[in-house]
Amino acid sequence: MNIQQNNLYLKNILNTMNEGLLLVAPDGTMLMVNKAFEHLTGFASDEVVGRPCTLLNCDACETTLKKDGPSWCSLFETGEVVKKRCSLIRKDGSCLAILKNASLLKDDQGVTLGAVETLTDISELERLNQEVHQLSSQLQSDTGFHGIVGQSQAMQKVYRVIEKASVSDAPVIIDGESGTGKELVAKAIHQLGRRKEGPFVQLNCAALNEALLESELFGHMKGAFTGAYRHRIGRFEAAHQGDLFLDEIADIPLATQVKLLRVLETKQFERVGDHRPISVDVRIITATNKDLQGLIAHKKFREDLFFRINVIPIHLPPLRDRLEDVPLLTRVFIGRLQSRTRKKITGISAEAMDRFINHPWPGNVRELKSALEYAFVIAESGMIGTEHLPPYLVTAEDQSESNIFAESHKSDSEKVALIEALRRSKGNQSEAARILGVSRVTVWNRMRKYGVDVKRVLLP
Repeated sequence: MNIQQNNLYLKNILNTMNEGLLLVAPDGTMLMVNKAFEHLTGFASDEVVGRPCTLLNCDACETTLKKDGPSWCSLFETGEVVKKRCSLIRKDGSCLAILKNASLLKDDQGVTLGAVETLTDISELERLNQEVHQLSSQLQSDTGFHGIVGQSQAMQKVYRVIEKASVSDAPVIIDGESGTGKELVAKAIHQLGRRKEGPFVQLNCAALNEALLESELFGHMKGAFTGAYRHRIGRFEAAHQGDLFLDEIADIPLATQVKLLRVLETKQFERVGDHRPISVDVRIITATNKDLQGLIAHKKFREDLFFRINVIPIHLPPLRDRLEDVPLLTRVFIGRLQSRTRKKITGISAEAMDRFINHPWPGNVRELKSALEYAFVIAESGMIGTEHLPPYLVTAEDQSESNIFAESHKSDSEKVALIEALRRSKGNQSEAARILGVSRVTVWNRMRKYGVDVKRVLLP
């Protein structure tokens, strides 16, 4: 077998590999690539052979490329790179997460002939890791309608809209007060929709400044700004063929709103620091607890973006408007806390439940859950009583009872004063008004309110 045959067999063997492989000359020129490399990167062999390996824009090179020293790359000094997690840029501009191994090739005398690198695609592993993280956060949300608890008419209406929204690719906007469960609704839409096999990616737009928000949404190239030491895939790219949930959409800066609108209109975007357009297939779900119409009136939110995202609106009612769901929510949360804490809590007393039913819940379902978590810390076993509730709940109820008593006392005093004034004025309502220091209309209204009859008042 001659050398030419050996090279042919070697090439065939390399082309059977699942990992991408490339041979690099000591000066960084790519000498050969296999079929898997072509498939992973989108570059054909004749497009890369003879060109520098930096063509791939691998962000691992941030730590290996050198400006001075005996070699241009630290690989040729250290001799190997083992399981380096990094990313490179495909021919179409998309990012590929890879695991890189590299080693030097030397002859019998120890002279370096070049380097061999293998590239393992770990993009599916990255996606699965993200999915595991999302599923872990949903482990406590397996009760009710896809994790949403409530049987009231108001929630039944929400469920019907969710089911209709899930079969569409149109943008959905969820509005409701903080703590009403907007994230759960977004996840339910994804789980019921045709994109359920794709990724569900979410981002809280209020948590980041403008520069970081754009990087999170669209990704960035290595070196795009200070601290950008590697390529980063943005949320849009990560959500390709799935759903992207943007929470607190009202807090997006106006400049970013323009770029977001462009993505929704063209289905394309550019990474920060790059000019190549990237196409994506993403359905947008947004959420807010603010009045977008009011923000539009004050020039703080773009009207054209509002029309783009406000195709299927879903309103989540506050808990105070569906208090009939409080007992069910309480049972569900107690069940989850029992499993998590192993405490022998058997339920909640009638008095404590009465406090729950009469509380306005400004923090909505999140506040109810926190109140029960507090109770589980305080109570050792048995029933949760009022003594186990957060102090503000007990104080608020006592204050409410005090207010009722004060109102009753005020009404009694007001009625007695009215009768006395009418007696002193001998039934003259204008004179009674002067005595009381109010208008004649007020006297007349109070007479109706308390059922005061002048004739009876003047009886001896």
